[in-house]
Amino acid sequence: QVQLVESGGGLVQAGGSPRLSCPVSGPTERSYSMGWFRQAPGKERESVAAISGRRGSTNYADSVKGRFTISRDNAKNTVYLQMNSLKPEDTAVYFCARRPTISTISTMTASYDYWGQGTQVTVSS
Repeated sequence: QVQLVESGGGLVQAGGSPRLSCPVSGPTERSYSMGWFRQAPGKERESVAAISGRRGSTNYADSVKGRFTISRDNAKNTVYLQMNSLKPEDTAVYFCARRPTISTISTMTASYDYWGQGTQVTVSS
């Protein structure tokens, strides 16, 4: 069974720089594309960042571009989300997810087949 477990969330002051981690375990290709999503109360889940498996191509939501960085360590089968200059509007549950392709990335939730349970990030002003 493929499992994704996010960590690194918590209560952070505005301007803080936490890093989320998401190791992937189980029978999975280490080069699959990965994504980070977030969901705030009363809102739909939205794509934050995505990274392809083969070349490490990335995509970011406009709201986080220049502040967040997605990266991966295929040897550890782990994807990261470095978040800088956090704002109160970044408060949400953050999820990592696996897209079962190697070369392409996607911002659509339906393109991902396995998800973590989420980690809460709360940004205080």
